[in-house]
Amino acid sequence: MQRIIFAAAFAVALPSIACAQMAASAHNPAIKDPTVQTTTETVAGRNSFTRSQAATRISKAGYSHVNKLAKDENGIWQGTAMKDGKSFMVALDYKGDVTAR
Repeated sequence: MQRIIFAAAFAVALPSIACAQMAASAHNPAIKDPTVQTTTETVAGRNSFTRSQAATRISKAGYSHVNKLAKDENGIWQGTAMKDGKSFMVALDYKGDVTAR
């Protein structure tokens, strides 16, 4: 009898657990592609990049002299960098995408 109750409880709980996991992974997906994308808009989200990793990804996007990187309240790394002899404000969001202004 206890096995039947346990099996029924498990069968009822399983779909809600799977649904919760799918919703969490769709919201903030892990980076699987090492290539760097340059975008026009940053996306707020929980950013797991360290300062060093953020600087490296910005450099891979073609920028040099990456300085003054600081993570803002939206989880976006922001700082300054040079490209083609010009100074830019650069940002890196949780997806690893670089934005420059």
